[in-house]
Amino acid sequence: MTATVPAIDALRLADAERCAELEKLLFPGDDPWSAPAFREELRAGHHYLAARDGDRLVGYAGLAFVAGPPFAEAEIHTIGVDPEYQRRGIGRELLRGLLAVADAERATVFLEVRTDNEAARRLYEDEGFTVVGLRKRYYRPSGADAHTMRREPAA
Repeated sequence: MTATVPAIDALRLADAERCAELEKLLFPGDDPWSAPAFREELRAGHHYLAARDGDRLVGYAGLAFVAGPPFAEAEIHTIGVDPEYQRRGIGRELLRGLLAVADAERATVFLEVRTDNEAARRLYEDEGFTVVGLRKRYYRPSGADAHTMRREPAA
């Protein structure tokens, strides 16, 4: 691991295998995304970002628009950061990159987060999200509950 600050750029089809590796590491008790799932998201034209330390993918995040203007809506599908790189602001930078895309379309953004993931919930609250619902047993196969969170577009 180098001391460089990871660069944020577009996620590529070639990154799908590394994303799937990270998913297995980050979400072992649930249903981690596969490499084909990441490729499908990219081919569908959804907006995905990557954090790279040199040539190494160390984080990823994705957003999909689910409704267009005049009442645009988007969903954050996933955010993940390699455990060796966590707590360095990479997840926040990835999130802010996605929110900039949503704000450009004046989209309300939704996401789900495990109710027991305090660090992620604090991050989302810091970035303007509020809890608007509870989804019981949302995550499979763990059965963990999720909060649905919402953020209005930035002015």
